[in-house]
Amino acid sequence: MMLSRAKPAVGGDLPHTDRRKKKGRKIPKLEELLSQRDFTGAITLLEFKRHVGEQEEDTNLWIGYCAFHLGDYKRALEEYENATKEENCNPEVWVNLACTYFFLGMYKQAEAAGFKAPKSRLQNRLLFHLAHKAELKSLMDNASSSFEFAKELIRHNLVVFRGGEGALQVLPPLVDVPEARLNLVIYYLRQDVQEAYNLIKDLEPTTPQEYILKGVVNAALGQEMGSRDHMKIAQQFFQLVGGSASECDTIPGRQCMASCFFLLKQFDDVLIYLNSFKNYFYNDDIFNFNYQAKAATGSTSEGEEIFLLIQSEKLKNDYIYLSWLARCYIMNKKPRLAWELYLKMETSGESFSLLQLIANDCYRMGQFYYSAKAFDVLERLDPNPEYWEGKRGACVGIFQMILAGREPKETLREVLHLLRSTGNSQVEYIIRIMKKWAKENRVPV
Repeated sequence: MMLSRAKPAVGGDLPHTDRRKKKGRKIPKLEELLSQRDFTGAITLLEFKRHVGEQEEDTNLWIGYCAFHLGDYKRALEEYENATKEENCNPEVWVNLACTYFFLGMYKQAEAAGFKAPKSRLQNRLLFHLAHKAELKSLMDNASSSFEFAKELIRHNLVVFRGGEGALQVLPPLVDVPEARLNLVIYYLRQDVQEAYNLIKDLEPTTPQEYILKGVVNAALGQEMGSRDHMKIAQQFFQLVGGSASECDTIPGRQCMASCFFLLKQFDDVLIYLNSFKNYFYNDDIFNFNYQAKAATGSTSEGEEIFLLIQSEKLKNDYIYLSWLARCYIMNKKPRLAWELYLKMETSGESFSLLQLIANDCYRMGQFYYSAKAFDVLERLDPNPEYWEGKRGACVGIFQMILAGREPKETLREVLHLLRSTGNSQVEYIIRIMKKWAKENRVPV
């Protein structure tokens, strides 16, 4: 929204400051971090360079830009305000400062800073939004008691403009107004899916937007309740919109067809539709989250790359995201990263499910070390004979890889430790064979 992600608003390319080439790991460039939307990494790099005296041009602007995109508006404000105090201040700082004021609700300051900025499309858009907010406030202040309904509609629009803020106070009294009902449904979709369904179940859709919303609500409720009936209804609504002559070539229409095929688990068809408009949603977290269809068709390398573009912490903590990313890591021969995803989770039913996925997928891929570790934890949590059998097979698999020279001999010590944690009678025989080999080959265990 503010500075270019690839280069600052003024001054051409970033200066190269690689003055001290060191052996070992290559320090990423600012452009690379920004292109990957790794704003935390970019801030870390900029602060480090500031500390060691290798400060980039317009460092304040870049740190402010990264903080803004991380939602840390106070930090962005601090950096931009400091930049305005510098001699020969970059004039682009004013529009960025104005945007930050705007997001903090400081509209008077935003207007003052905006007028100091050079003319640009961003300045025009910002001043338009500021004027629109002033107009709405003026309407609210001047409306008389005889225009209560008009005031309610203005409140309704303010709820929409503010992304649902105040929805429960404003929208319920207006539920007989179609637009208000639909916006209340959208609000409840994020809070209480059952309540969203109660509001829309009796609505007979007449517009594409109403069909889509009914489809989304049924899909969400179907997933929450495990109801095939609701999923079927959702699929039919999506197909009606996506297959209609008026919507089939629109982005919403293609999104509907992608959703329809997603529910039918026809992932190759999902990708046909997603690929047709992905250029419009490259940095959209929801779109990239739904691109799990890429991994479902076996393209786990690209799937991993797309999952790592997602910035939303809510999505990154979603089990579906974690399970698909773990599966991509395993299929891409990075089982350690899948194991680290599990280690970061709280103990729960979802962490147990992720353990099962890691144990079984790693076993299938011949990544026996992490399979054994996962089966070991599963066996401790649930003394199911299947988990012992899985751990036994994985430990024997590691031993075979050690014999073939494909696994370090030192790993045998940890394998023996995993086996000793089991009370199964077969353990001693397996341990005896492994220790005998270790002794003959002078491997300390």
